[in-house]
Amino acid sequence: MRYGLLVVLLLAYFPAQAAAQGKKKTEATFPPLLAEGKTVAVDRAADFLKKPEGITLAEGVTIAKTPPTIDFLYFPGQTYPGKPWSAWGDSLAVNGKYYAAIGDHLAPTGNAFVYEYDPQTRKFRQLVDLRQLLRLPEGHYSPGKIHSRLDLGSDGWLYFSTHRGSTTVTTERYHYQGDWILRCHPATGKTEILAHGPVPRHCLPTGQLDPRRLIFYAGTTPGVGKEDEGHFLAFDVKAKKVLCDVPQGPARALILSSSTGRVYYLQGKSNTLMRYDPARGGQPTKIDGTLGLRAASAESPQGIVYTVSQGGKDAGATLYSFAVKTEKIAKLGPAEVATQTYITSLDLDPTGRYLYYVPGAHGGSASDGSPVVQYDTQTHTRKILAFLHPYYKTKYGCALAGTYSVALDPRGETLYITWNANRTGGRVWDCCALTVLHLPASER
Repeated sequence: MRYGLLVVLLLAYFPAQAAAQGKKKTEATFPPLLAEGKTVAVDRAADFLKKPEGITLAEGVTIAKTPPTIDFLYFPGQTYPGKPWSAWGDSLAVNGKYYAAIGDHLAPTGNAFVYEYDPQTRKFRQLVDLRQLLRLPEGHYSPGKIHSRLDLGSDGWLYFSTHRGSTTVTTERYHYQGDWILRCHPATGKTEILAHGPVPRHCLPTGQLDPRRLIFYAGTTPGVGKEDEGHFLAFDVKAKKVLCDVPQGPARALILSSSTGRVYYLQGKSNTLMRYDPARGGQPTKIDGTLGLRAASAESPQGIVYTVSQGGKDAGATLYSFAVKTEKIAKLGPAEVATQTYITSLDLDPTGRYLYYVPGAHGGSASDGSPVVQYDTQTHTRKILAFLHPYYKTKYGCALAGTYSVALDPRGETLYITWNANRTGGRVWDCCALTVLHLPASER
C-alpha cells in the first residue's frame, strides 16, 4: 500500500472498517495514559500463548510453551491528537538502551521525535524534537516522519533521515527543497544537520548507516512524481558529501554487509539486484539472482543476511538468505503465520540462529492476534512467542495494530517493539506504544 493513501484511510476507511468489525468508535484522549497514574504495566500471562478465536495458523507454525514477561508503555510527547501519531522507521537496541522515533504524520505541519528508553529505569528521554531543531519559517514544509532506520555509528552518533507525511506537500507551494540527513549524540543530546536535500527535491523513505565506514545509504522518492522514480544515494557523513547518486534506487530496503562493506538493493521497476561497493566507488553494478527485499536483517556471524518479500493479497511473504561472500541466494519458505504477509523489520539474534518479526505492519497485525514470531534459521520453522491481541485491548483498551520498528538487544534476550496502536476501534491507529518482551531462556 502506498503511504499517500493513508489520508484516505483516515478520512474514509476508518469509520467503514470500524463498522464492519462491529466495533463502536470511541474518542481518544491525549496524552495516552495507563490507569491509576501508572507509567508502565508489567504482565506475564498464560493468555499470551492462547491462540485467539477465529485465527487459523499456517501449517507447521507452533506456539511457545513459556510466556514472556512484557512491559507496556505509551510514548511521551503525544500531547494532542496527531494526524495520526505513528512510527515508520526501524529502531535500535544498543549499549543497554533502546532508540526509536515517532511522529505526527501529516506534513507540512508535522513533527517527529527521537527517544531513548532505559529498560532499567523504565523511563524515556527525548533526544530530538525535529520541528524545534529545523526552526523553519511558517508555511514551510516540515517532515512528519523519520522513515529511515536509527543506526549508531562507530563515532558514537545516531544517524537517521526524514520523510514526508502527506504526498501533497512536497511542492513549491510549501518551499520544498528536499529532506534531511541528521545525527544525534545520545550522551550529550546534541543534534546536527548533515545534509538538506542531498538529492534535490527528493524525500528519504529508506535510509541505513554503515556504522564502521560511516556511509549513509538511502533510497529516495521525488517530492512530485512517481515513487518508483527515486534514486540510490551513498553519502559520506564524515566528509558530508555525496559519493553516489543514481536513478532507479531501492523502494524500501537495502542489504548491508558489515564484513565487506557492500550494499545491495532492488533497482526501480525492474527489480534487478544491484551491488554498490564503496571500496571501488563509481556506480552500482548488476548481479545475478532474485530475492524479495521489503526488509533485511543484519549480517550473521556466518556471513548471512536474511530478507523477506513484500507479500500482498495474492502472494505470501517469503524469507530468503543471502551469503555476502559468495552472493548466493536461497529461498527459505513462508514467513507469515496466518493471514498477514506485510513484514517490515527482521531482527537477528547474536548467534545467527533466530529471526524475530511481527506480520501485519500497516494496521493488520491484530487480525492475526498481533503475534510476535521467532523463525529458526536452522530448522526453518516458525514459532509464536506471544499473541498480544486482544490481551492489551481487553486489559488496557489499546489494540496493537502493527509495527515498522522492532529491535533485539545485542544479547538476544530482550525484544523491543514500537507499535502503531489504536484506542478507538478499527484498524487506523491514534498513538504509539512500546512493548518490551523479556524472552524466556527456554524459548531461545
